[in-house]
Amino acid sequence: MVMDPVLSALPAGATARTRVGALHVLLRPHRRLLAVTIFFGIADQGLALTAAGVGAYLVGRAATGASVAELRDGLIVLALLVVPKPVTGWLESFMAHDMAFRILLDLRQRLFGAIERLAPSYLFGKRSGDVGAMAMGDIELVELFFAHTLSPLVVATVIPAGALVALGLIDPYLALALFPSIVAVASIPAWFRRRAAADGRALRSANAELSGEAVDSVQGLREVVMFGQHEPQLDRLDAAGSRLARAQIAHHRRAGTERGALDGLTAVGLLVTVATAAVLVSHHHVPASAYPLVVVLAGYAFVPLTTVLTTARELGAVAAAGTRLVAVLETPAVVEEPQDPVRVSGVAGDVHFQHVTFRYSPQLPVALEDVTLDIPVGSTVALVGHSGAGKSTCASLLLRWWDPESGQVTLGGSDLKTLRQGDLHRLVSLVPQDTYLFNVSVAENIRIARPDATDAEVVEAAKATQCHEFIEESLPEGYDTIVGERGARLSGGQRQRIAIARALLGEAPVLVLDEAVSNVDLESETALDEAMRTVRRGRTTLVIAHRRSTIQSANLVVLLDHGHVVDVGHDAELSKRNPTYRRLLGLTDEKGPTSGT
Repeated sequence: MVMDPVLSALPAGATARTRVGALHVLLRPHRRLLAVTIFFGIADQGLALTAAGVGAYLVGRAATGASVAELRDGLIVLALLVVPKPVTGWLESFMAHDMAFRILLDLRQRLFGAIERLAPSYLFGKRSGDVGAMAMGDIELVELFFAHTLSPLVVATVIPAGALVALGLIDPYLALALFPSIVAVASIPAWFRRRAAADGRALRSANAELSGEAVDSVQGLREVVMFGQHEPQLDRLDAAGSRLARAQIAHHRRAGTERGALDGLTAVGLLVTVATAAVLVSHHHVPASAYPLVVVLAGYAFVPLTTVLTTARELGAVAAAGTRLVAVLETPAVVEEPQDPVRVSGVAGDVHFQHVTFRYSPQLPVALEDVTLDIPVGSTVALVGHSGAGKSTCASLLLRWWDPESGQVTLGGSDLKTLRQGDLHRLVSLVPQDTYLFNVSVAENIRIARPDATDAEVVEAAKATQCHEFIEESLPEGYDTIVGERGARLSGGQRQRIAIARALLGEAPVLVLDEAVSNVDLESETALDEAMRTVRRGRTTLVIAHRRSTIQSANLVVLLDHGHVVDVGHDAELSKRNPTYRRLLGLTDEKGPTSGT
């Protein structure tokens, strides 16, 4: 069985019942709406039961010789009961769905807020298809609980109780005959509770796995075609589809068993009650005219229970969906907002790493150990080193995606832990190596950094990063061109330059460039280097670099190796004195730097 990556995030000792119970917290702002929904649900079913009872009573009276005049009052009462029934039914359905959709809106907002609060660390190791399935499919499934279970559950308690009381008033033996079947039917979900929970978890996990494979297949279609991996990828999709099919079959097999038990016990209850009524009528303990009324009351006592239990057969999947959602909502943030935040301005400040040690998890080796690093205001510092040396970890700590295990990272003399996340995001901007562009226009993608920026400011940022020319000359609609999913209509270098323009437009005083020019051709790189020198003036810049031209433009180069700072200096100095640095850049001439990688 495949481990659900979302459920695996649950804290130790947490149970599905307690996690799903936490979803009731979402009801608090909507308690009045729930009360109104329950009221109309009881009114609707109460009117239906009363109307059916009055109708059956009139049929019994008519069958035993009552005249039309004797039935007139009863017919008027029946009419008065039937007329408002469609209204109460519509109101109950409307209120239940209105409440459910309001709660789902709250839940979506809380879920995306939680993902934003937990990102990016929470998303590491998670498949985008799985997270998407949770954000859409799981939330939609929870609607079943709020719209079709809560209110009907209360109704299913009140209406059978009312039917039992009415039967008891006719004759206590009738209520005693029906009561065991009512209890047995109501207890059916308890019989299958564990199996339903297991089936629900398997179903949601298999659905999420298939969603993940489908997203991988679409996003990786180029690689699948290029390397001829059609059959292996189809095999993975087929395996995920087969697991989902098996989970669905098990789920519906158990649901069918529940339905059979429900129908059987309902039939037994009706037969026992009708037979008891027949005996009581034959012995003149109950008038013959009341016989149709007994049959209707006995049958109607099961109607709300049948409705709820039909829905309840899906509650295993609902419970699993709720568990997955609440697992995210209750996952503690990797970094916490400060209790007493420091006020900061938008002015650049020194960046200091002071004896920083960090590891991504207790099971992993140290990523940084006792790292001390100074980045003066307005300077550019390049981090170099082999893969796994700790370069990206330094950038992640500066962005405060994680907090150091020991030591501290400061900006303008303030520990990052004392700054609000929103303030830090305005102070530090990132241009990642693998940039993400949304399926909107070029201008909108650049303007994401500052939504209130004018068109002139967008164009200015584009010009500074060598974007303006290709936007105007190569794209059919210029700045209004839709770039496609992940910027599919642009080249890698074009996407990267738009990402740099986006960061520059944000006017953050600190820039983190993660090999930001890796996808730019040499001719564009030269122009971009000149533009970057201009825009970096007055900004503190941390560059993760492998290209020699990028490293040479830095004020200072920091060589990292296995999480340690092994040397600091200018490119010319390091290329002369440090053999590790020379090997890293492919320099073979001991007397000085040659053409780098």
